[in-house]
Amino acid sequence: MTTTIPMLPEEAAAAAGDGRPGRGRWRGRGGSRGRGRWRVLLRTPGRVFGVTVIAVFALMAIIGPYLYPASLPIDPGAIYASPSLAHPLGTDFEGTDVLALIVTGARYVLLSAVIAAVVMVVVGAAAGITAGYFRGPPDSIIMRVTDLVLTIPGFPLLIVLSTVWDFGSPYAMGLVLGIFGWGGLARAVRSQTLSLRERGFLEAARGLGLPARHIVLREVAPNVAPYVAMNLLLSVTGAIYAETGLFFLGVVPFNAGNWGVMLNIAVFSAGAVTSPQALTYLLSPLVCILALTLAIVVMLNAVDEWFNPRLREP
Repeated sequence: MTTTIPMLPEEAAAAAGDGRPGRGRWRGRGGSRGRGRWRVLLRTPGRVFGVTVIAVFALMAIIGPYLYPASLPIDPGAIYASPSLAHPLGTDFEGTDVLALIVTGARYVLLSAVIAAVVMVVVGAAAGITAGYFRGPPDSIIMRVTDLVLTIPGFPLLIVLSTVWDFGSPYAMGLVLGIFGWGGLARAVRSQTLSLRERGFLEAARGLGLPARHIVLREVAPNVAPYVAMNLLLSVTGAIYAETGLFFLGVVPFNAGNWGVMLNIAVFSAGAVTSPQALTYLLSPLVCILALTLAIVVMLNAVDEWFNPRLREP
């Protein structure tokens, strides 16, 4: 009669992996988790569309400006040329290729929007969690600063800043939009943190004597992460609208080429509204903004499902 000796958990994990205890077990979990998240992103045709559009615009912003010279060529003989193989989206009032304008202008729009969204989310989430968890004087001070940020009229302030600040850099534009846009998120995160603070698992963590830093980073932050991630995407769309709107209205100097500058010139200078020949020059940046916004909105549901496995369909 043969006796089978049971393997210890460490030995079984080592046999399944590469010889080191626990290696194969954790690798399997991480791989299945990664595949599951990719399935969430690619589950429906709408999400595939969203991922594809975001990837295309991100690639356009990264490598697009390197595909064209710093000063785009002007062709006076091809003003408002119709779309063709040489000019897929036609040309503008100077004979410049509209596709080249779209590609080279994408970096400013996307980079400044991402910077603004990151600043909004980082400052807003940090302020909201700190105020909601620690309460007392920190809560009062942070909320008074938040009220001040919320009461500052952002649009008139940007007009004033444009007289002394060069918005030709996307970093400057993104930083200004982010600094004056985090107040609403801070209040929402504070409300969620106040609710979480009274939950049993946080009471147990405090009862065990865990430090506040551990509780905030390991217990509170992961529970507000889905809301913060969704606000990150929404902040990107809001920043895109804000910056293109500022350039479209002409309240900031045209120190950089982007989609907002294209819309301003097309409507107020080039007569694209009344000229059918210039229709592609006017519609191209609009379609890009709408497509990017639609792609981000479509991804919101996927992000919520990504963070919350209970929402995933079997």
